[in-house]
Amino acid sequence: MTRHTTRAVFGTGAVLLTGALVLTGCGSGFAGDDQKADAEGLTSSDDALTVLIGSSGDAETEAVQSAVDFWSADSGTKVTVQVASNLDQELSQGFAAGDPADLFYLSTDQASGYAANGSLEAYGDQLANKDDFYPSLVENFTVDGTFYCAPKDFSTLSLIINTQMWADAGLTDADLPKTWDDLAAVAQKLTTADHVGLAFGAEYQRVGAFMAQAGGGLVSDGKAIADDPANVEALDYVKSHLADGTFAFAKDVGAGWGGEALGKQSAAMVIEGNWITGALSNDYSSLAYTVSALPEGPGGAGTLQFTNCWGMAADSPNQQAALELVEYLTSADSQLAFSEAFGPMPSIKSAAADWTSAYPELEPFLAGAEYAQFPPNQAGTADVIADFNSQLESLKTADPNAILDSVQSNLEAVVE
Repeated sequence: MTRHTTRAVFGTGAVLLTGALVLTGCGSGFAGDDQKADAEGLTSSDDALTVLIGSSGDAETEAVQSAVDFWSADSGTKVTVQVASNLDQELSQGFAAGDPADLFYLSTDQASGYAANGSLEAYGDQLANKDDFYPSLVENFTVDGTFYCAPKDFSTLSLIINTQMWADAGLTDADLPKTWDDLAAVAQKLTTADHVGLAFGAEYQRVGAFMAQAGGGLVSDGKAIADDPANVEALDYVKSHLADGTFAFAKDVGAGWGGEALGKQSAAMVIEGNWITGALSNDYSSLAYTVSALPEGPGGAGTLQFTNCWGMAADSPNQQAALELVEYLTSADSQLAFSEAFGPMPSIKSAAADWTSAYPELEPFLAGAEYAQFPPNQAGTADVIADFNSQLESLKTADPNAILDSVQSNLEAVVE
């Protein structure tokens, strides 16, 4: 097993699912006297642009500001970057007031709601680089067959292993788990009186990886499938190892999330996304760890991916300039610079080789893009997932069938 510590400061790059919000406002689609619509239906004017972001910290803010400043100087279009303290709230308020930012970070669970009420401009098919995005990321932001917005970056889940604990347990590279049975076996060997073998968050955004590996999920082809037998098998597997003490939820080992559990050495392995690298570098810089692909389950390889897009307001008076800015921000050079600055993976295939060359030890995260599932993006599913998460907290003693039957009922109410 290759020993290394983080050599680049990464942040939380990709934002996970947000909570529910009230979607308000409506795009008028009206071009006023000071603007005109181009041949592709986008407005065009001399107006400056406003970009609203939800930043993970100074590194992300500075990287976005630097990229925007470069494009602004080159294009001659003035751009103001605003850093939201509460992105969901400020985005909703902007739409409600009829004065939204021209461009903004938009999560998968928000896209369908804002698309439905006319707040979003569907510009995806007009992107010069539209065919370069990973297909699964495009699907995240496709609503009723329409590709709305450019995925700005993404993250996936992998297995993160404490190198020293692995060696102390007599394990080698040959023992890296390839199957659920392998994972159970190494978790048992790694579990001691001082730490658990594997820890992860008590939430669908982690447990859902096991569901994917079993061949299940929450929604498929627009239908709720939470009560699929594959999901029952996944939750039964997790429950059995929570019960035998080789798996644990992060909160049960005194940690707020998997990264803290690994950093505090209360877990030998955790399931987390590539944002963990920044946290470990910042808070636990002496910790050596290895990234490995999550093991396959009965249904094959499986992981979850998380992403945001560059949303564009339907009421923006200068959509053509906004489109050109998005094309610049999602170019290979820009995305690789963002990766170096704060850690997300590029959303375009053409940047994959350069990213892997720069961060070979993190390659399993990018490889996961080929088979990753994404959380449901239909309006209302964020509330369902929040309820699912509250039920998962008691999985160790609960009935997986009962939990999934409840989730199925809730999902059917919003997606069918």
